[in-house]
Amino acid sequence: MLCGALAMGLSGFAPADTLKIGYSDWPGWVAWEIGIKKGWFKEAGVDVEFEWMDYVASMEAYGAGQIDAVCMTNGDALVTGATAKPSVCIVINDYSNGNDMVVGQPGIESMKDMKGKKIALEEGFVPHLLVLKGLEAAGMSESDIEIVNTPTDETPSVLASKKVDAICAWQPSSGTALKEVEGSKPIYTSAEAPGLIYDCLFVSPETLKSNREDWVKVAKVWYKIVDFLKDEDNIDEALEILSGRVNVKPDEYEPFLDGTYIMTMEEALKVWEEGEGLKSIYGSTKISDDFNVKYEVYEKPLEIGVYLDPSITKEIAK
Repeated sequence: MLCGALAMGLSGFAPADTLKIGYSDWPGWVAWEIGIKKGWFKEAGVDVEFEWMDYVASMEAYGAGQIDAVCMTNGDALVTGATAKPSVCIVINDYSNGNDMVVGQPGIESMKDMKGKKIALEEGFVPHLLVLKGLEAAGMSESDIEIVNTPTDETPSVLASKKVDAICAWQPSSGTALKEVEGSKPIYTSAEAPGLIYDCLFVSPETLKSNREDWVKVAKVWYKIVDFLKDEDNIDEALEILSGRVNVKPDEYEPFLDGTYIMTMEEALKVWEEGEGLKSIYGSTKISDDFNVKYEVYEKPLEIGVYLDPSITKEIAK
């Protein structure tokens, strides 16, 4: 799995110029596995080591300086930057297109049905923001519900226990909840707020400055992966690789991929344009920043532009 493994010495330690990237179980990030399995990083002449981790653990590893880059949402990158170590987005992989969802107990048909009821979610993270957006769309506010702060990976069991009326989580936790609770259903998903959650590759400012040419090569491989995924003739092979990484059957993995909109370079360039609202990563990240300050994830608004660098994508496009 690790492309940098061949470059490791007998001591077992990778050389200093190996780029270490933390990635986790999200379709837009599992997609890196295609480049790994097909040897495209080696072909591109870049020494890169992908480290498979739980999502929160990957952010913690980045904050501790153990890896050079990490796959994060644009909102979580702000939290990591404010509380541990800043980073710079160089690749926008995708936006969530349904994989993040509010799952209601049987009988809960819409967000309006949640009035006065309990929902389990991880406060201060993406599910919290998605629920607020869903409440807003239903003409409601956070005061209309009771939030039960719950780690995302524990939400399926909490829903199954019937201690709450709904949960909010991302795949695979949201899918697990739907399987474990018969009659449960999605009542609001990220497909109804495209661009609220952008999934990206964030790198440390130091490694971006000292290894920029290598990061350009990594980004080029990413768009090779995107082209591979967009070709319908490759879908069976792609699903085999993606599902193999997370140990499920290809047909079970396909809905996860459908709920993630992986963007072409042309689509990413449009998202990289500065603007307000969810169609721009700048506008989306500003919304996340406002949310983080309001809910005291950190104290003061951050300088959004420092976290976003479209130059590599624009350079490749030329």
